Amino acid sequence: MSELKTSFTELGLKASLLSALTDLGYKKPSPIQTACIPHLLSGRDVLGMAQTGSGKTAAFSLPFLHNIKADLAAPQLLVLVPTRELAVQVGLACSDFAKYINGVNVVTIYGGQRYDVQLRALRHGPQVVVGTPGRLLDHLKRGTLIFSNLTGLVLDEADEMLRMGFIEDVEHILAKVPKEHQTALFSATMPEAIRRISRRFMNEPQEIRIHSNVSTRPDIRQSYWIVQGLQKNEALIRFLEAEDFDAAIIFVRTKHATLEVSEALELSGYNSAALNGDMNQALREQTLDRLKDGRLDILIATDVAARGLDVDRISLVVNYDIPLDSESYVHRIGRTGRAGRAGRAILFVETRERRLLRNIERVMKLPIQEVYIPTPELLSARRLSKFANKIQCQLKSDDLDVYRTLLEKLQPKEKIDIETLAAALLKIAQGERLLILPPDPVIERRSRREYSERHELREGGNHRPTRRSSRNIGEMDLYRIEIGRDDGVEIRHIVGAIANEGDISSRYIGNVKLFASHSTIELPKSMAKEILSHFTRTRILNKPIHMQFIGEVKSRGKDRRINSNISRNNLQRRTLF
Repeated sequence: MSELKTSFTELGLKASLLSALTDLGYKKPSPIQTACIPHLLSGRDVLGMAQTGSGKTAAFSLPFLHNIKADLAAPQLLVLVPTRELAVQVGLACSDFAKYINGVNVVTIYGGQRYDVQLRALRHGPQVVVGTPGRLLDHLKRGTLIFSNLTGLVLDEADEMLRMGFIEDVEHILAKVPKEHQTALFSATMPEAIRRISRRFMNEPQEIRIHSNVSTRPDIRQSYWIVQGLQKNEALIRFLEAEDFDAAIIFVRTKHATLEVSEALELSGYNSAALNGDMNQALREQTLDRLKDGRLDILIATDVAARGLDVDRISLVVNYDIPLDSESYVHRIGRTGRAGRAGRAILFVETRERRLLRNIERVMKLPIQEVYIPTPELLSARRLSKFANKIQCQLKSDDLDVYRTLLEKLQPKEKIDIETLAAALLKIAQGERLLILPPDPVIERRSRREYSERHELREGGNHRPTRRSSRNIGEMDLYRIEIGRDDGVEIRHIVGAIANEGDISSRYIGNVKLFASHSTIELPKSMAKEILSHFTRTRILNKPIHMQFIGEVKSRGKDRRINSNISRNNLQRRTLF
């Protein structure tokens, strides 16, 4: 406690923030926090160049929260981020930092979230608003987000927003911010477009550069699995069975997930326990003691709950939920490979989280190898091997004669050979846990290159429809949407909305034509009806598109083919902008 209070007090932070930092397990400021906080507390603009995972969120959140006026129920701090995952992360962090400041309210706004939820939250007058550019711009145009009391602005991962094609939206938002305000801009790189924004919208910023000190940890064998085909709990159980480990820690994002995963593992026969922030210190220490002395083999924990965890037995770390910053990933995998031992780390990555995987690899300067789910054949072989070892151990026991006398009593009325009896006993011994597993159904496995090619809109962010017309994408239907040039819409807006809201690749979108009051778009004839009906509720630039079928598109030139995997599973909504 004294180390924390001395370090952060020297930076000038108020007591309520120090108390929150204590609860969160912070011990001393990181280099970027030490460099940025004094300048931001004094009112200066800051231009920070630092990698993801360097502690930027606390570096800008703490000083702006220090200066917030809790009695003024209006947006005073705006944080712009490129993705909804980062928006959620920053929003939660700001809420954690501000939990002892009475009256401070934090709202997170991003595409894909219901408007009525966001409108209700904005009516309560939040002091801190965290959001993605597209949705924030929508609220500005609707008049539901007012900047008249805004005094602080943060652009986080500015180069990522540039890469994803959001810089124009960002500039539109910055133009609405009051002239008298303080700005903090953070970027891993500093391309000319970001420099231009800093010159245009910042006032003599203090430039800060922080070099990453992340270790590559060569003693830890790292790999990742793209989540597909199986539920994560089922996949986790397979990986645990396929790995040889002494003890393992499973990292998840939420307290609820620690209990959910622990329950799933216990049902599968694993000796596991949850570790989260709701546990009191006595129960936490008891759980760790069980892990250290071998009474517990698997721990399911959140990042906050696992702070300070040091158990030599841990030889496997599974990132069940990918961490939202690289620093957390390094801390997580650092729980294994202790005391000179080799460690193993597995990372579960959902398709929309590829950007986070790239960030981790870039910061660590180390490619992480992709692995596939352990097959039923592999698991069956391991189960048979373990079962055979158990039999070998029993053959060496001293009381076999006692059981040998039982064989005659176990014989049915019709005498059978000993091999048939042994097979029946073996079947009973396996119980519900089959020794020979049925094969998996065939699922499509995409390499990283294939994924990049198929998701170039979401990953590349260029929103260019120019190449689509030359692709072989099958028979198409023509649809009309009630938004056009007079509404300020561009082709990239339409392509982005359809691709994101329907969770399909831009390569499956045909020609898009803009007219004054409406537009037309070609979509695959084989697309699931559920997805098409979903588009009737889609909004572009905050205007409902009211998509209507016009007719079939006549074939042009070569036959066009469409991937049949656009189906009901793609109905789940994704982030829009």
